[in-house]
Amino acid sequence: MALRKRTKNRIYHLGTYAVLAAILIWAVLSTDWPKVAHQFANPEVAAKMFPGIITIALKNTILFTLVAFFGGLVLGIVLALMKLSEVGPFRWVSTAWIELFRGLPALMTIFAFAYMLPIALDVRIPGGSVGAGLLGLVCVASAYMAETIRAGIQAVPKGQTEASRSLGMSPMKTMFWVVLPQGFRIIIPPMTNEFVLLLKDTSLMFMAGTTLLTKELTTFARDGLTQNASATPFVMAALLYLVVTIPLTRFVAWLERRMAKER
Repeated sequence: MALRKRTKNRIYHLGTYAVLAAILIWAVLSTDWPKVAHQFANPEVAAKMFPGIITIALKNTILFTLVAFFGGLVLGIVLALMKLSEVGPFRWVSTAWIELFRGLPALMTIFAFAYMLPIALDVRIPGGSVGAGLLGLVCVASAYMAETIRAGIQAVPKGQTEASRSLGMSPMKTMFWVVLPQGFRIIIPPMTNEFVLLLKDTSLMFMAGTTLLTKELTTFARDGLTQNASATPFVMAALLYLVVTIPLTRFVAWLERRMAKER
């Protein structure tokens, strides 16, 4: 009986491999490789993208991501503490903020800060279009991070707080020196995922407007597509996104495995 079951499993696996191999062979034989190479991997078009795609587009993408991430992190900590507060208005404001910016698409948030806010309130955001785009990303990131941070804080055993209070530490010191460090240790993987999402969301900053020196990867590639009538710039931008995101996602996986072993 066991032998028959193993035989069936082996046949099933071999059949699966055969189907996948057939699909791969069909795809390889059916593809017009000269056309694909000309349209998506044109060396002449690729050469035109350098060095700007690195020195301007990639640099701006990473810089915008770092600013939005750390801005969202600081604001997210404040919002998480407000939501856990015993003061009702603090909880209401925090909940309203989180629900608003988690419910709105990032593109609409950037549009609101870039165009609606200046018209409605006659407010000029420092940094112009870049400042408006970054502020929109900070607000969106803070809403998601606040919920992640709150979950991390609540995951810390209450005994840690009680022990700190028994040693004479104030509630504020207990939160910042005992609870938050342990909470952040728990939420490092999801926070790293948030960084990866922000890296891709920087492509939405075109909504606020860009200049030659403020373009990120997607906008730079889109302009290259328009100028050269080739999709090679988009392929190059996609590869650069992967160069940054794959090591980050592998780092998250390693962290999760390590933390699982420690637990």
